[in-house]
Amino acid sequence: MDRSFTRRDFIRTGGGVIAAASLGVVEGVGRRAAMADVQTVPAKKRSIRKAIKLGMVAGELTLLEKFTLVKDLGFDGIEPDSPNNLDPDELITARDATGLVIHGVVDSVHWRDTLSHPDSEVRARGLRGLETALRDAQLYGASTVLLVPAVVNEHVSYADAYTRSQAEIRKILPLAEELGIKIAIENVWNNFLLSPLEAARYVDELESPNVGWYFDVGNIVNYGWPEQWVRILGKRILKLDIKEFSRSKRNDEGLWKGFSVELLEGDCNWPEVMKALDEIGYDGWATAEVGGGGAERLADIAERMDRIFAL
Repeated sequence: MDRSFTRRDFIRTGGGVIAAASLGVVEGVGRRAAMADVQTVPAKKRSIRKAIKLGMVAGELTLLEKFTLVKDLGFDGIEPDSPNNLDPDELITARDATGLVIHGVVDSVHWRDTLSHPDSEVRARGLRGLETALRDAQLYGASTVLLVPAVVNEHVSYADAYTRSQAEIRKILPLAEELGIKIAIENVWNNFLLSPLEAARYVDELESPNVGWYFDVGNIVNYGWPEQWVRILGKRILKLDIKEFSRSKRNDEGLWKGFSVELLEGDCNWPEVMKALDEIGYDGWATAEVGGGGAERLADIAERMDRIFAL
């Protein structure tokens, strides 16, 4: 099987630690070609830090190779899932060798073992998964765990989702506070917290500085305007997910096709979003959550994110 990179593409230092990577040729594009557009982007006006989800990095690479590639392409951080099957020592070694920050962790069981489920055993499994994610976040040096708090459907009423999920989150807040990790609730298509006013209220009712919002810009475009959410959520926003959405593709090709558009080519009004973020004084992490790939693809994502942040 062909590989975009191999260990032979990486330069080992005298101490045996891989310190740099030659991008080589990935999908027919060398390092200079992959980075050319990035170098032409104007300097960012803001201190927003650019990150990527670990799962977006394609190829049969070691964690160290993935971290090196992501760092070399200009990203500041990365975000893995948890619970996971990763070797924590390998992950931390990759972090320390590259200087790439593991800024957050995404709860990997919150869709399956929902905190709103009618079965208390399922909710308990979800809570154990969240506990693992919190402990992993502390181990990795991260500051947040992204959480989908509930799912509303024909078997789970809106009211039950609200009360059950808050009750479960309250159970784990003492641990989050002890570990110094914040639970960042994300807006997703879970039929829940569909208004920014309600989203703000949900967080406020938990009465903890260790709960906030992981605001996904693209997820809102289907039924609202991200800049309005930003202004209402304000300082509750801990971090951002960056993706795009096209209402015309949704209308012409189907709901989920709305995401099949590149950053800056959909219906997200990025100048207004950035203006709103400036108004609330946001200067934290922004993580791409789009289709990933090799060096050429990731370089394009980095360049588009830089253009957004410079608006």
